[in-house]
Amino acid sequence: MRNYQFTAIVQQDEEGNYLAICPALQGCYAEGETVEEALTYLRDVIQLHVEDRQARHEPIYEELFSERLIVAA
Repeated sequence: MRNYQFTAIVQQDEEGNYLAICPALQGCYAEGETVEEALTYLRDVIQLHVEDRQARHEPIYEELFSERLIVAA
């Protein structure tokens, strides 16, 4: 069994719920009423995504790095 590391981005919507997104894995996101809940659900989604790709013998691409960019507008 191999461990994978992915970046999670957490945003808060207008209603106060949290959205956790894994940008490296297309379609992997989860919502929760708290940050912890959203991240717990996202871990489950990522786990299922990785297991599905392994079952299909598809590659699992890992991030090289992440960087926070600042843009003035």
